[in-house]
Amino acid sequence: MKSVFKKALALFCAVCLLLTFAACGGNSDKTGNSGNDGYTADNTTFKIGMSGPLTGDSAVYGVAVKNAAQMAIDEINEAGGLDGVKFELLAYDDVHDATKVEANYAAMYEAGMQLSLGCVTSNPCLEFSAFSADDNVFFLTPSASNDDVPAEDNAYQMCFADGNQGKVAADFVNGLGLDKIGIFYKSDDSYSKGIYDQFKANINKDLDTVEASFTDANATDFTQQISTLKGCSFIFMPIYYDPAALFMMQAKDDVVANATYYGCDGFDGIESAKGFDINSIPQEVTMLSHFNSKATEGTAADFVKKYTEKFGKETLNQFGASAYDCVYALFNAMKAAKDAGEEIDVTISASDLCEILKEQFQGDFSYSGVTGNDITWDETGYVSKEAVKYVIKAASEK
Repeated sequence: MKSVFKKALALFCAVCLLLTFAACGGNSDKTGNSGNDGYTADNTTFKIGMSGPLTGDSAVYGVAVKNAAQMAIDEINEAGGLDGVKFELLAYDDVHDATKVEANYAAMYEAGMQLSLGCVTSNPCLEFSAFSADDNVFFLTPSASNDDVPAEDNAYQMCFADGNQGKVAADFVNGLGLDKIGIFYKSDDSYSKGIYDQFKANINKDLDTVEASFTDANATDFTQQISTLKGCSFIFMPIYYDPAALFMMQAKDDVVANATYYGCDGFDGIESAKGFDINSIPQEVTMLSHFNSKATEGTAADFVKKYTEKFGKETLNQFGASAYDCVYALFNAMKAAKDAGEEIDVTISASDLCEILKEQFQGDFSYSGVTGNDITWDETGYVSKEAVKYVIKAASEK
């Protein structure tokens, strides 16, 4: 994962800025400060970085993460921060484009980032993971679910990994007692293919499965796939919500009227898909989730109330709920470490803080919040918590 060449490119802009700063008479020699890496030497807040799609087709995910993370930080700061030191969010737009992560990472790192939420979506986060491993920056991503995101020991997930989603989804389907199911997935997408592979590895081998797939090249007309799947009363769809909504609109009169569409976290926010009226779809729409946006009691209900009062319902989804939990989990881990005697100064380097947080997350630290109780992490960086089937829309007669 180490790449001197990529690291040099990633920090090119930062070097240029430092040279400019020196030319203006500033002190460009920020190395040699005990306990920091140069860029954190002047920090007056603990800085949390994130990169995500704040604009573009996937903005509903990135905006939810930014909003919820900021809401958690505001609450922590209002309560006094960590022994009086406040937190600050550094949020950058990557438009769900992995090629933009390099510049975003360099900007965050040079701005004094000490810990991070990584990236919102999987492909960009794979890039982020490589850069953060070079610098030993601890990150806990709320939603980048690719199995390889936590490949290094500085990386953790609050969301279920794709393989885990595939296994949990298979376990759920195995318990339904069905004779036949359909599977609709995107074969050239790491998110969709990763879930599909694990689902297939764990599904009951006696279950009749009918499969249909698509790629970027044929992502606008699903006539052939609908014809293949039209006889299925249960269709597993490990894809993002835009193609899922398109499939549902094109298939609503051909697929069994009371069929169940079952997706993973990529379904979250499907109600907001452009040009999509979910109530016009007769089939049941459900997803594997760790968050119930319609909760009426408990921590999830409290989060929903606070979020919607501040930001409205348009971007409310499990990505935001997970980001809210990420910030609080990081804060609680830092507090637990400090209570145990660790020195965590506001200018601590990202690498030094990473070593402290790794001890917490690999120790007996657990967290209870909006997306689960007694949440823990294993040595791979994968999260352990309960998943549930969430009904987005019940089946209805046409």
